[in-house]
Amino acid sequence: MTVTDRSGTATDGPTGPLAGDIAAALEPLIDRATTRRRRTLVSATVPVAWCDPVALFGAARALDEEAAIWLQQETGFGLVAIGSAWTVEATGFDRFRRVASTWSEIVVDALVRAPAGVSGTGPLLLGGFGFGAESARSLTWSGFEAARLDLPSLLLTVTAGSTWLTASVVVDPDGGAADVTAAGSRQIAQRWGALVAGATQPVPLVPASAELRIAGQVPEAREWQATVARFAGAVGRGRLDKVVLARRVDLQADGPIDVPAAIRRLEAAAPESTIFAVGRGTRTFLGATPELLVRSEGREFHTVAMAGSIRRGADAEEDERLARELLASEKDREEQAIVVEMLRETLTPVTDRLEIARRPSVVRLRHIQHLATEVRGRLRDPAGIVGLVERLHPTPAVGGAPRELALELIAEGEPLERGWYAGPLGWLDRRGDGEFVVAIRSGVVEGGTVSLFAGCGIVADSDPEREWEESLIKLRALATALGSLRP
Repeated sequence: MTVTDRSGTATDGPTGPLAGDIAAALEPLIDRATTRRRRTLVSATVPVAWCDPVALFGAARALDEEAAIWLQQETGFGLVAIGSAWTVEATGFDRFRRVASTWSEIVVDALVRAPAGVSGTGPLLLGGFGFGAESARSLTWSGFEAARLDLPSLLLTVTAGSTWLTASVVVDPDGGAADVTAAGSRQIAQRWGALVAGATQPVPLVPASAELRIAGQVPEAREWQATVARFAGAVGRGRLDKVVLARRVDLQADGPIDVPAAIRRLEAAAPESTIFAVGRGTRTFLGATPELLVRSEGREFHTVAMAGSIRRGADAEEDERLARELLASEKDREEQAIVVEMLRETLTPVTDRLEIARRPSVVRLRHIQHLATEVRGRLRDPAGIVGLVERLHPTPAVGGAPRELALELIAEGEPLERGWYAGPLGWLDRRGDGEFVVAIRSGVVEGGTVSLFAGCGIVADSDPEREWEESLIKLRALATALGSLRP
């Protein structure tokens, strides 16, 4: 069997020597683990020929595997996580700490073979946290708990210059023979071969052909705009500085949505965004988010304050005019300042260096422009990325400020469950480093049924009609990748 690389050159596939490489890397580690009298995480990473991450994700889902994909085209970095060797789930306000502590316990004495200095290789967790502390009850979010992160059985890591496969297994003295013998490593290698056999051709970039019709909106336009006016009044009376109101649009396609093709279109349309998809059962949560929550490496971290929006122009001249309008907008600058101040107040107590850009810049996406302020710093003590995620979520860009009062108002006035929409989604490695984004510009696909989500920041001078139009622009980013909307 052959796999085609980026240049179209045929290279050796994993059914022969590569399968042997995976088994050979895992077997001695599994043998060592079986001599222990405790559960042990075993993980081995080997170089592999490049294959299309989107095609591999599609092949896994076609085989009814749970899988996730993470793509950042600007840096050439990508992850495809397949299956689960180990899962951590948690609910409640302490879910972040429970995830971090449980992961630390299992990796502390793991047996690992991985290349030094290659981000995203070796054993890692990939998944997300819901917007709220408890799991959503609606069927839309079935399988997407308040916190669920998985250690992939198989992980493809693509960087700008190399491609790697990490295979992981948790050896349990009380587990079955497949988990604790060398036969388990050969089964993993064979599984990888079957997946790549289904991903020999890259997923092409083709226009969306599905026809979509609106099946429902929660809430309807009039109710949503009335809530915007009420929230703006609450801000104007000084109850709070800002609150974010979300809404959901349900769409029905004329046939099943081709999720891998939609991912490819998102990748082409939003190269500056993080493209993600998490497949659980028959549902896939996917999107293209421009919003970094936090990235960490040791004690160094990077985050971005993003708030304030305006549409793109029809040409370069109009685009520049709208960007200047956004930078001059008192309402949008106020939204941006609230997020920046929250980051300053939240991060200052735990840092010995905090660098905040003096003024925001304009980030241009395909359908919309945002104000963004870069923030970098150094932690006083190593805390791991999950500790930073807990401290930052939800930012005023998706919740509001003051945080607790805004969340109370959202719970009272928002007639939908956000689930993983606007929650932290990302990955962390065995050292506790990694990257999380805010899962906006997103939705859930199941067959031909789609639920899209969008939110708008409400301040004192928010205009309900303008906020409605802004939400439509945000919804368009994902909708156009899925199909064409019928009037």
